[in-house]
Amino acid sequence: MKILVLGCGTSTGVPLIGCRCKVCASENPKNKRLRPSILISENNFDILIDTAPDLRTQALKFNIANIDAVLYTHTHADHIFGIDDLRMFNYLKKQDNKFIPVYASETAVNFIKDKFDYIFKEKTESSKPYLIPNIIKESFEIKSGLFITPVPVYHGKNLINGYRINDFAYITDVSSITESSLGLLKGLNVLMIDALRFDSHKTHFSIAEAINVAEKINPSRTYFTHMGHNIDYDEIKEICSCKSEKLIPSYDGLSIEL
Repeated sequence: MKILVLGCGTSTGVPLIGCRCKVCASENPKNKRLRPSILISENNFDILIDTAPDLRTQALKFNIANIDAVLYTHTHADHIFGIDDLRMFNYLKKQDNKFIPVYASETAVNFIKDKFDYIFKEKTESSKPYLIPNIIKESFEIKSGLFITPVPVYHGKNLINGYRINDFAYITDVSSITESSLGLLKGLNVLMIDALRFDSHKTHFSIAEAINVAEKINPSRTYFTHMGHNIDYDEIKEICSCKSEKLIPSYDGLSIEL
């Protein structure tokens, strides 16, 4: 299984519009962060987690021409507003007349169907995305040998989904994880987790909180994502390496093999 980081930035992306701080002005490409999303590939089956507003840019930048399924963590703009760009992936599949299944919590599915209702109306135009919404509440096999387990986590007061896919887990936009959800993450090989900034935040893990949870779960490797503009790549890489070789900051374009 391969994980491709399409974006590891926060909701504004990095650099921020109009900001000239050290990170935003940096020429280091690893300080350029699109909105958060990853692509999981296994045996020619490609799963996208979240449709960031930067989806078109991400697809062109990383030569993505196929998406077989989409998992949604929650319905904030930085995670769903690229949904219309899925229509090009439908178009590329049109010879097989394939829809793209999307999976999310009941709350998220209802929100998407309400706010993007044109997608789910009777198909009279070929330019609309063709999606099949699926509500998920428990683990399921999306493809032979590829198991998806929703992991409920709190994003402030909102309960959203992280996901475990076999021995990999993606937990973004999180401020607390219950013991029962931590139990779903036992035996992980690789964890990718929210680490917004050094200071505490009401709806996101800080670097210290992300490290604390990583130590509880104890995967072979932990990658930080959803990082803001106060995190310089070289500095956080040095901090991680001094703390543990298991801690690694993500960057856009990072490819992880499991």
